Amino acid sequence: MGSQVERPQLRSNALGLVDCIGQSVANMAPTLTPAINIAVVAGLAGSGSWLGFLIASTGVFFVALNIATLSRRHTLSGSYFIYIGRTAGPLTGLIAGWLMIGGYLVSAMAVAFAEVLFLENFLASLGLKALTPNPGLAICVFLGVTGFAAWRDIRLSSRFGLVLEVASIGILVLITAVVVYQRGTVIDPKQLDLGNLGYGGIMTSLTFAVLSFVGFESAATLARETRNPARNVGLAVTMSALLAGLFFIAITYFMVLGMGDDTRALGDSSAPFIAMTERTGLSAAGTAMYFGALISGLACLLASLNAVSRLLFSMARYGYLARALATVHPRHRTPATAVGLSVAVILLGCLVTLPLGPLAAFGFAGTLATFGFLAIYFLICLAAPLDQFQAGTLAVRHLLISGAGTLMMTFVILGSVWPVPPWPANLLPWLFLAYLAVGAAWFWRFTKRRPELVQAIFSDKEA
Repeated sequence: MGSQVERPQLRSNALGLVDCIGQSVANMAPTLTPAINIAVVAGLAGSGSWLGFLIASTGVFFVALNIATLSRRHTLSGSYFIYIGRTAGPLTGLIAGWLMIGGYLVSAMAVAFAEVLFLENFLASLGLKALTPNPGLAICVFLGVTGFAAWRDIRLSSRFGLVLEVASIGILVLITAVVVYQRGTVIDPKQLDLGNLGYGGIMTSLTFAVLSFVGFESAATLARETRNPARNVGLAVTMSALLAGLFFIAITYFMVLGMGDDTRALGDSSAPFIAMTERTGLSAAGTAMYFGALISGLACLLASLNAVSRLLFSMARYGYLARALATVHPRHRTPATAVGLSVAVILLGCLVTLPLGPLAAFGFAGTLATFGFLAIYFLICLAAPLDQFQAGTLAVRHLLISGAGTLMMTFVILGSVWPVPPWPANLLPWLFLAYLAVGAAWFWRFTKRRPELVQAIFSDKEA
């Protein structure tokens, strides 16, 4: 027992509110929405794209409020598997942890593929396309840099991620301001004509709009290393969701304005922000845009590694995963083994799927990862009022917040699988279900063989 107490711990009180916000914002990588994701929303919602993001932002904010409710009582790195396991039962919590681990790993793969595309376009914009490195080599470098930062220092890596993301967003905002200035007005009658917006398309677009927020929840995985986590984690999650929502609404509105309401061209473009700058004669802005997307991707990779390594660490400390993953570096006070394993799994997954091509691999990995996050958001909305009921503090507001978040996530989950997407994208829900089934079967057998560990989730085993 003495050796357990003396083993190295994660660095407590290392992060403040700004650092936590940096983790969530970097994990969302808001720059990727105008760079890629907005094309799908614009193609479906047309001039009502900004309204689609407004509705999605409202739904995500309700999810964030539910997370904040849970984070006040459970200030551990295991976060989501703890939140859900202590309310819906240990087995459900373990499955939730399994889904979150898979979600962060596969979303990191998607970002790595996006980085390959951004690097290629950045070099091409400089007339240096011949210098584009081998995609596999580029991914190794990206993961090497971010893996080192995640291994070295949580405070350094969280602030590094925030600085990169703020710089990236700053580049986008500056370019967009120039575009709006050229248009000579911020008023777009077509977008503001609420009676003529296509509400069917807006509702269909909500699934893709919500996907832009994936990662906003990751500040909760740093609770063990955060000062006053009962306050700061919930604030970071809700503020990140709110700030990102405002950014998505504004950037979407102004991009449609910059395109002269030609949302069809915006939706058909594989680089929607570049399409807007070219439409307004700012072709040279493409170089700055690709640079911003590159550094945003690095921030997102780093934040993903921070989040997934803490989940692996926590589940290992509870005895649900291999003991080695519970190792903390004696000097850097980071979950070194978990970081190393995360980098290795992401790299292996990237190299295996790279033959599909970076663009196709990005789409498949991003969609697959999203299924896991949506399931967790749904479960979180159910768990929050149960947690308050257990604590004897359940109020009407908790039920209202839970109900709003649950309804939104139900709609988004259904919209992600119906109408059935074309082949081979129609295989992704089945692949997700297969991953879910493997985890459920593994942890069900585990809890049967080690019943003494089932109740461990109700105590603090991370120390």
